[in-house]
Amino acid sequence: MIELADVLEAQDRVRATSRHTPLEYSHTYSSMTDADVHLKLETFQRTGSFKIRGATNRVATLSEAEKDAGVVTASAGNHAQGVALAATRSGVDSTIVMPEHAPISKVKATRNYGAEVVLDGTDYNEAAQRAHELEETEDRTYVHAFDDEYVMAGQGTIGLEILEDCPDVDTVVVPIGGGGLISGVAAAIKEKRPETRVIGVQAEGASSAATSLEKGERISLDGVDTIADGIATRSVGQKPFAHIQEYVDEVVTVSDSEIAVAIVYLLERSKTLVEGAGAVPLAALLFEHFEYDAGETIVPILSGGNVDLNTLTNIIVRGLVETGRYLKIRTVLKDRPGALEKLLEIFTEYQVNIYAIHHDRTSREVEMSDTEVEIELEMRGPDHVDAFLESLREEGYVVDILA
Repeated sequence: MIELADVLEAQDRVRATSRHTPLEYSHTYSSMTDADVHLKLETFQRTGSFKIRGATNRVATLSEAEKDAGVVTASAGNHAQGVALAATRSGVDSTIVMPEHAPISKVKATRNYGAEVVLDGTDYNEAAQRAHELEETEDRTYVHAFDDEYVMAGQGTIGLEILEDCPDVDTVVVPIGGGGLISGVAAAIKEKRPETRVIGVQAEGASSAATSLEKGERISLDGVDTIADGIATRSVGQKPFAHIQEYVDEVVTVSDSEIAVAIVYLLERSKTLVEGAGAVPLAALLFEHFEYDAGETIVPILSGGNVDLNTLTNIIVRGLVETGRYLKIRTVLKDRPGALEKLLEIFTEYQVNIYAIHHDRTSREVEMSDTEVEIELEMRGPDHVDAFLESLREEGYVVDILA
């Protein structure tokens, strides 16, 4: 078990490499939740993620022989960049194994920080198997993404910064993948201010820690499925699990739809780009997955902002759908002049903006005298969507909602 002293030592080691990131009060989310919300913006950390903290602390503790031999690790992206930069700054050779479908932006960034990147496996766990093979064959030191006490202590420096900037914090909300971040943060906060709650958050499609706590033992999932690729691990680490059991007050889960909404809110309201893993704490708060008092001071840790742009496009559309801002429908019209114009009169009445429209006379799903129409629409919210769809149906249109 790491202690406060370990985190304080880590703070001295990582100070020259990592940044003391901002803790900003959010009027928007405070108003939405009736709480006192301050965002810990690790999105502004070097490499765009908190991972540089733990990686720097681990590399700093290597012996000279270990530095000469080099390091190896596995990562979905953020730990990869942290290890690459920490190793390069220390003159240490690094090899990073990343899943084959890791975001292209994270692969390129890792290479740019000086590491050799090997793409192998469908997820983090399969990539880790290959990395351990390289550890044995090349005699490198394996820098674990989360199941390492030095890494955990490095991540815990975030907790020290939160207490420095917000001494009276009531609740800190932390994302959980393998558990390294929440372990270090919880150890630091609970030993300095025991009355502060620490809430962990996982994606529903990668809920190893939540399931392990329910069963009372560490379990491994058969697979993971979530847009939050940074926390898409099949199992929580052995050492982090012990810390979660000891220090963490509660672990909750959020859906991908809720994560998408949180990302859209952060983009639109806070002008801040956050990846899926970094958005789960805010999603848990906005969708009330844990209880809190009115006026309670809550700090969600936005752990990173390294999101692939192709993924971001899909997430934004999903978030707009969930908030009633985007609607895609299909209906059938008689294939005769004026049929489409009559439909569009309802659109004009409700001031609906059309993104795209597809008119298909050849669809096998309709009669030869009919035509199928798919339309993508900009809407103004759930009430607007409901009223618009009700009006269409009252006019006799059979409407299928596609998104």
